[in-house]
Amino acid sequence: MTTAVPAITSASAAPASGARLEMHREGPVLILTLSNPEARNAINPSVYRTAAKAIRATAGFRTVRAIVLRGEGDHFSGGGDLRRLARQRKLPAAEQRGHIDALHEWLMAIEEAPQPVIAAVEGAAMGGGFSLCLACDLIVAAEDAKFAMSYINVGLSPDGGGTDSLARALPPQVALEMLLDGTPCTAGRLHELGVVNKVVPHGEACAAALAWAQQLARGPFEVQARIKQLVYSARGRSRREQLEAERESFLASLYSDESGERIKEFLSPRKKQEASEAGGEEGTAA
Repeated sequence: MTTAVPAITSASAAPASGARLEMHREGPVLILTLSNPEARNAINPSVYRTAAKAIRATAGFRTVRAIVLRGEGDHFSGGGDLRRLARQRKLPAAEQRGHIDALHEWLMAIEEAPQPVIAAVEGAAMGGGFSLCLACDLIVAAEDAKFAMSYINVGLSPDGGGTDSLARALPPQVALEMLLDGTPCTAGRLHELGVVNKVVPHGEACAAALAWAQQLARGPFEVQARIKQLVYSARGRSRREQLEAERESFLASLYSDESGERIKEFLSPRKKQEASEAGGEEGTAA
């Protein structure tokens, strides 16, 4: 069932490029659609700001339990609008600095969102489009999708966290290959490298991402938010600091109503019987 998004309305980006962000709900899942199909869903600063605002607006809504980001039509996103960038070269650099900051706020909104954010990729995810995929928590891609850090092809270094995401996910040689070469990479190869989570048939990326989002939406909201925070914060912590952060997060979860209800349900006679039949265990690490 499609429902309205709480406190969020559809918005249009700069009319000059035709790029806009469309938003709608499928039950507990918010679907954000990059809409500029005539230009492979090229994105612009207006879309950056609208998307960041939309994602941050969901943080206080328990009714939004997962987010799917997709592109309209045959492609996810070809990245930034090169025509806009060509015009931008005649304007002060400070203005473009503000545009990049807006893009980076969008990416930080994805990381800081309590909900899991899934990229559903069909066709091309190039340049900023690839960076945007990498900023999402999970990626579902069509088997014929293509990914490229194509900045190098137009004499640019990446923005949108592309260098950070690839450097953390891959060995330096592989990250540098993608960043320096600019040749498209298949969904299959990225899946083998652990960057893409699921590869599905052509045309099924959005449906598969939505099904996964609906599954995750049934999970414990606060715990999922804590897990995201632990994973992303681990990058800047020592092993001991991460262990201490895990301890505090576990305690906060254990003594919450959410955990109490789920433990009680799990220990119910019916659930114990189901776990026994499935060969499952009752215990947990702590």
